[in-house]
Amino acid sequence: MKITVRDIPPRAVWALEQGGVHPLLARLYAARGVSAMDDLDEGLGRLLLPSELRGAQQAATLLADAIAQHKRLCIVADYDCDGATACAVGIRGLRLLGARHVDYIVPDRVRDGYGLTAPIAQR
Repeated sequence: MKITVRDIPPRAVWALEQGGVHPLLARLYAARGVSAMDDLDEGLGRLLLPSELRGAQQAATLLADAIAQHKRLCIVADYDCDGATACAVGIRGLRLLGARHVDYIVPDRVRDGYGLTAPIAQR
């Protein structure tokens, strides 16, 4: 195991503590480059607009065409709770959009690797 020693900027720690962050968390965040409370804002307003996502329009067109042509769709899922939830939401959403043939696969990390790999895409 490799231990990484990081500098902890005192001003960042102080700013985070003044914002109500627990001192231990303030040190951890500061060591990872978080220097202001705004950096911790996870609100929806901080998300990128769909129009700002590179390739989103092309992906939406491809998906809409696939649904209209009744093509088979496959979601590559994951073992953890957010991966399983995203898969379930994706299947339900695609069916609500009119997709008739929606399947999913949970890859074997040992055999297939992690994430969407070429062997999985070829299935």
